[in-house]
Amino acid sequence: MSASQYRGQLERKRKQRVEADKKTGEFRAKESARRAEAAKARQSASKSTSEATAKSRLREAERKDQEAATAGKEAARWQTRAAGYMKEESALQTKLARAEKSETDAADLKRKREQQQARRRAATEFAALDARISQTESAVGHVLRLVPEPKPEKLRVLILGASSEGDLRVGREQKRIRAAVESALHRDQIELDVRPAATTHDLLDGITRFRPHVVHFSGHSNTALIVFEDEQDEPHVGVVVTARAFAKAIAATDAPPLLVLLNSCKSASQIDGLVECVVPFAIGMADSINDGDAINYAAQFYAAIANGQSINSAHLAGKVRLELDGLDGAELPTLAWAADADPSTTILVRPLPRADTPVGTLEDQQ
Repeated sequence: MSASQYRGQLERKRKQRVEADKKTGEFRAKESARRAEAAKARQSASKSTSEATAKSRLREAERKDQEAATAGKEAARWQTRAAGYMKEESALQTKLARAEKSETDAADLKRKREQQQARRRAATEFAALDARISQTESAVGHVLRLVPEPKPEKLRVLILGASSEGDLRVGREQKRIRAAVESALHRDQIELDVRPAATTHDLLDGITRFRPHVVHFSGHSNTALIVFEDEQDEPHVGVVVTARAFAKAIAATDAPPLLVLLNSCKSASQIDGLVECVVPFAIGMADSINDGDAINYAAQFYAAIANGQSINSAHLAGKVRLELDGLDGAELPTLAWAADADPSTTILVRPLPRADTPVGTLEDQQ
C-alpha cells in the first residue's frame, strides 16, 4: 500500500478517535449529572415530612442512578473504542513511516538511474558530436583538396566579351583588366586568354583547351540567358544561350573552373545554379549595370586577385572601388559560393616557390 493510502487511513482513524473521545466525555458528563440529581433527590426525601413525598423522591433517585449507570457504561464503551482507535492509529503511523521510507528509497533509486541514463545519453551525444566534428574536419580537408591553394602554375583566366550590336565597350573592359593585372604584385602568375567578339565556339574551346581557373564573361544577359556573338562581321542580334546550357558548357571538362564571373546585367539570378552543381564560386550582377561600373569593378577585382587577395576580399575591393568613385552600381556585384567552399580563405594567386623549394601540389607538400 502506498504512503498516500496510509495517510488517508490514518486521517480517518484520527477522526474516529477524536469522535470516540468526544462521546466518552459526553457520557461521563451525563453520568455525573445523573448521580448528582440522584443525590439531590435522596437528600430531599430525607428532609420530607410526608411519607408519600419521600417515597417519590427515593424512586426518582433510583431512576437517576440507573441513568447514571447507563451513561457510565456508554462512556466506558466509547473509551474502549477510543483506545482501540489510538492503537490502530499508532500501527498506521508505523506503516506510514515504512511506506514513506520505501518511496523515498525508490525515488532516490529512480533519480540515480535517471542520472546514469542522462550521463549515458550525454556520452552518446558527445560521441556523436565528436564524430560529426571529425566528419566535418574530414569534409573540410576534402574541400581544401578540391579547392586547393594555388599550385605552382599560373592562374588561367578566360575572358569572353560579346557585344553583337556594338553597344558595349567590351574591348575597353578587357584592356582595363589586362592593365590591372600587369601592374599587380604577382602579374607573372596570371595568364589571360582574351577573346573579344566571343562565340559559343570560343566558350567551349576556351574551356577545354585553355582549361581556365576563372571564366569571365562581359556582354548582355538577363536572369535566364546570356548572349554570345555569331560569326558575322556586321552588327547582329547575337546567339542566345540559356543559363542551363551555359552551366553545362562550363561543366563540360575534366577540370571545371573555380570561379565564373558574369559581368553582365541581371546575371546574379544565374549564379546560385552554378555554385550548386558546377563551380565553387560565382559572381553576377543583381540588376542592370552601367558599362563603366562593370569595367571599374572588373579592373579592381582582378587587380586584387593578382595582388594575392582572397576571392571575397577582391570582390569587396571591386564594390568599394565603385563606391569610392561615387558610382551607382556598388551594390550590384553579388558573390555566391558552394556550401563546402569559403571565399574568405580561397586565394587564387601566390608567388611561385623559390628555386630551392620542392615543386609540387599542396597535397604533395602536406
